Amino acid sequence: MTGGDFTFTRNGRNSATLVALIAVWFGIFAAIFFLGAAIWLMAILVLFTAPALYDLIANRSAGMTLTDVAMHWHSGPHTGEIGWDQIDHVRLDTRLDFSVRVSAVLPSGRRIRIPFEAAPPHQDLEAALQARGIAVQRHHFSLL
Repeated sequence: MTGGDFTFTRNGRNSATLVALIAVWFGIFAAIFFLGAAIWLMAILVLFTAPALYDLIANRSAGMTLTDVAMHWHSGPHTGEIGWDQIDHVRLDTRLDFSVRVSAVLPSGRRIRIPFEAAPPHQDLEAALQARGIAVQRHHFSLL
């Protein structure tokens, strides 16, 4: 199996999160000032933006590296690794929201799920896996 190293990284601090957060906060403040929305109700909505705000502040890194011997991933302080000799195939599940979840399937049938934020775009991952001779199974619109 050869194919060189494939590396993917992403940070929690990105422009899409910042724009979405500003848009939601603007909508909430507009509802308070122009529509007379209840402040306590809008405060609850602001709480739902706390994870996005945390991602912007903490700027946690997530990513995956494929080497000639193993698949490595990290998401914040959590890491994982599995050797190619332990993997039967890699399963790519397209969910109903069109996100793609990645699982390494062992010969026993047990799945090791890769954190969503650590997984690269599925087209790039599939090409890198196939370059290493790793079998890839695609499953569309599964619920689990």
